[in-house]
Amino acid sequence: MTDQRIEGAANTVGGRIKDGIGGLTGNDRLQAEGKFDQVKGKALDAYGRVIDGLDGLIEKAPVQYQDKARQGLDFARRKPLLTTGIVAGLAVLLGGLGRRR
Repeated sequence: MTDQRIEGAANTVGGRIKDGIGGLTGNDRLQAEGKFDQVKGKALDAYGRVIDGLDGLIEKAPVQYQDKARQGLDFARRKPLLTTGIVAGLAVLLGGLGRRR
């Protein structure tokens, strides 16, 4: 289990608590923070699941590519936001190239 999944679970639980307390006390700001933390936690958990899945795929890769793949995965673990931005940017570029006008 990756650190992102653990952090995601903690954010989700903390967000539920904030949301509940905010609802009980009528504190809309605390309730909104709780909902945000829940979404953030679910996103981190999803990212962690992807990292875990890629970790398993590295073992199946040809031996000559495993070291480079591990380096890329280590980068993704250290810099999740940057990695997400890079992947999103590539998706936009590739999506734009696929369109015909």
